[in-house]
Amino acid sequence: MNIPQGYKQTELGIIPEDWEVKPIGECLSIGNGCDYKDKPFGNIPVYGTGGVITYINDYLYDGQTICIGRKGTINKPLYYEGKIWTVDTLYYTYNFIDVDVKYIYYLLLTIDWMSLNEATGVPSLTSDRIRHILLALPPVAEQRAIAEALGDIDGLIAALDKKIAKKRLIKQGAMQQLLTGKKRLPGFSDPWVEKKFSDLYRYASEGGTPDTNNMRFYANGDVPFVKIEDTETKYIESCNSFITSEGINNSSAWIVPVNSIIYTNGATIGNVSINKIPVATKQGILGIIPSSIINLEFMYYLLLSQNFKREVDSRQAKGTFATIILKSLDEIPIYLPLNQMEQIAIATILSDMDKEIADLEAQRDKYRLLKSGMMQKLLTGQIRLKIK
Repeated sequence: MNIPQGYKQTELGIIPEDWEVKPIGECLSIGNGCDYKDKPFGNIPVYGTGGVITYINDYLYDGQTICIGRKGTINKPLYYEGKIWTVDTLYYTYNFIDVDVKYIYYLLLTIDWMSLNEATGVPSLTSDRIRHILLALPPVAEQRAIAEALGDIDGLIAALDKKIAKKRLIKQGAMQQLLTGKKRLPGFSDPWVEKKFSDLYRYASEGGTPDTNNMRFYANGDVPFVKIEDTETKYIESCNSFITSEGINNSSAWIVPVNSIIYTNGATIGNVSINKIPVATKQGILGIIPSSIINLEFMYYLLLSQNFKREVDSRQAKGTFATIILKSLDEIPIYLPLNQMEQIAIATILSDMDKEIADLEAQRDKYRLLKSGMMQKLLTGQIRLKIK
């Protein structure tokens, strides 16, 4: 094996000569979280595997710490500074020895925690298993420099997340104002009218799933087949699944023409998309061909509005899975301007907001990708930072 000058072979692969390999147990101590139910409410955060659960007036640890899932969720280490309490399904770390805490945190993010699972049911980790995990450690000054570089890009990602959240709130407020007629755009004054949902479409129907045991309905299929995961974006431009024409002919699936509304009405209720390609849908997903009284983009936002969602919630059939049939949707009252120019103007404003959010999300995703590459290079010593 060709080992570059200044590097050495270790149990963790090739690392710089001045780095060392140590088990986690030599770098820190691991404490168990515990029950907090008898603690009065306060301002100290109680952390669970998903983040802050509540606040109490007591703490288990004060300082920099890394929380590691003990049971249930074991693959999402959390970093925190300050006073903290953790639940009994989380470990917390303390007594760090000759290491930078933030550097250790970034290292722990690279570990495949599920491969260390010691249970056949609910995923679980023992502290002893964690203590034996080997870490590649540069000199402490370099650890700090690496942690600072990764922390800077985390700061950029967090700032974008905050900005995205703010833009989404602004959009939500705009939808509430514009889609109810509470706020009118300049140049429009005609009164809005009440219709029923059934007035908004020329044709609508659920799809269907061909017999999954008959490969003639699926093999080499060329009809895009919409499933729930395909309805998580505004536009459907491709699908992961396909069925054949024979599959359509032997099921209740049908070809939904381009520029229709795709609406999930079974199990997952309320996802809305616009198909930019002809598609078929499985059961629990409606294809809706808009009528001439409504603009397609306006209808998309109308079905995402809080008012429409409340009406849907009140009409759902509760069972093993919540559902709402088309007949129930048909009776929902809809308020809208008949002037389609006003509909288009409203939809354009909301669409522009969506584009702005999407651009910010794309920028954030680039930073996330950059961070991933930086972690790969910096935490293995492939790239060295100059230490001031």
